[in-house]
Amino acid sequence: MKSPLTSAPSTAPWPAPGRVAIVHERFTELGGSERVAEQLHVMWPDATIHTAVVDTAALPPGLVGADIRPSALQRLYRGGGRYAHLLPLLPAAMGSLDLSAADLVICNHHAFANRVRPRPGVPVVSLTQTPARWMWEPGMLAEEVGGRAGRAALAAFARVQRPFDARAGRRASAVVANSRHTAERVRRWWGFTPEVLSPPVDVERFANQPSVDRDDFFLLAGRLVPYKRPQVAVAAAVRAGVRLVVAGDGRSRPAVEAAAGRGVEILGQVDDETLGDLYRRCRALVFPGEEDFGIVPVEAQACGTPVLALGVGGVLDTVVEGVTGTFYGAGSPSEEVEALAAAMADFDDDHFDPAAISAHARQFDQAAFRRRFRSVVERVLVSAAADQPPVPSGHPAGVPEVAGVG
Repeated sequence: MKSPLTSAPSTAPWPAPGRVAIVHERFTELGGSERVAEQLHVMWPDATIHTAVVDTAALPPGLVGADIRPSALQRLYRGGGRYAHLLPLLPAAMGSLDLSAADLVICNHHAFANRVRPRPGVPVVSLTQTPARWMWEPGMLAEEVGGRAGRAALAAFARVQRPFDARAGRRASAVVANSRHTAERVRRWWGFTPEVLSPPVDVERFANQPSVDRDDFFLLAGRLVPYKRPQVAVAAAVRAGVRLVVAGDGRSRPAVEAAAGRGVEILGQVDDETLGDLYRRCRALVFPGEEDFGIVPVEAQACGTPVLALGVGGVLDTVVEGVTGTFYGAGSPSEEVEALAAAMADFDDDHFDPAAISAHARQFDQAAFRRRFRSVVERVLVSAAADQPPVPSGHPAGVPEVAGVG
């Protein structure tokens, strides 16, 4: 039976209110993925939002009051970021979400969201922030908490889940990765190359203010967790003899404090107003981790601030070498400390034009994301309406489209 949703991409109406379901992994902490869910709600304000568990304190402002429906695991949830005890139950929980009323399902995926089981014939579009790295990259397990026994149990769980994860990705009508880096993971692990669409960034909130004078410090911003490698930035600043301000908190904070020297100031978590002020006043943002996309560098660039980044990951989609920042090479931890220290010591403030940096960041704004993602969804709906096979999730060679990059 043909879908009643649409007939042509240029005039395609959205599905009727209440017929779209948005699936989000979990609302346990506020980060980039939750900002994506917020923008999906802007696009479909009457959609139901389905998730494994929800902590109302972790909701972005735009989702307060939305129709959010947690799974049966909610009664076992302890609040905050404490959900590890639920991990073995999450695949089944996502697969049992009640999506019976939906004519279109949008999955905001980074672990199990693609496991959903809507009615036969209902299109599923997966916004893939990343396939779960702990599931596919054994090296990531070394950074997980829980001791040797906990990591061994997680490794066993990961091995079991991999074939189901790949199968769920291939089952979607379309998969959209948030960066070329993520798209390459999908290709390796799920067996196809998806389209690429940069996630939404609130660049207006972090707009450039030319009247603000720069101060003599570099900035490290974001969560202090192992994979973001904040100790590299701190050690490099100490080695280079430059000032570094650290705005963020997390389980790596004790290690950051232990590595800090006299020129390192650790502020902890700051509000958006303070963060924007730091972006505008610092000489440059340092970004020593490997991110799937990396919203912080785009926010900094929106403020006209250049970025000194490790040259891997999603930052290659958002920073233009020599124009909006510069990259240093990957290597051993000590080699990366030396490379970043050299970049900080040799940094030339006059080389970068804040107005050009800010203009570059605007292509990643929220409106651009909504416009580009609507185009993806319309193509899927056209295929569903014509009783055609699902829109291909990827192409046999190369990334077919990179929206919001370059």
